[in-house]
Amino acid sequence: MKKLTLITLMALTLASCAKTDDEQAREMLTRIHTLYESGNYRATLDSITLLRDRYPAAIEVRKEALVVWQNASLKMAQADVAATDVLLQQTIAQLDTTTNRYQRNMLGVKRDSLQARYDAMCGVVKMIRMRQKNEQNKTEK
Repeated sequence: MKKLTLITLMALTLASCAKTDDEQAREMLTRIHTLYESGNYRATLDSITLLRDRYPAAIEVRKEALVVWQNASLKMAQADVAATDVLLQQTIAQLDTTTNRYQRNMLGVKRDSLQARYDAMCGVVKMIRMRQKNEQNKTEK
């Protein structure tokens, strides 16, 4: 009987030393903040996805991670808009100086594709900002 009590006591001691899911999720969130602050937005989003999968019951941590998710997504979308705009402006400049009909047609297709991507990414930025504003309004009420 003493052995069983001793084994039970040891098991309880070990269990009490183990970190809870919330504590582990909080540690992971700290690493996620570090990734975000270093500008590694893709790894930030991947880590948040992993956090959601590993700790589905850590609701408060997941709520905080959602804010980071939106911010990282916004930063990535803004960078994509900027890069697409540069390519679009370069393509338009090439289109204005090219006289070869085939090259002009190909540049026109590229311009149209870049313009569609630019418009779509601007829409993504607007949607993220709108969601952030809605979340902010909810927390203020």
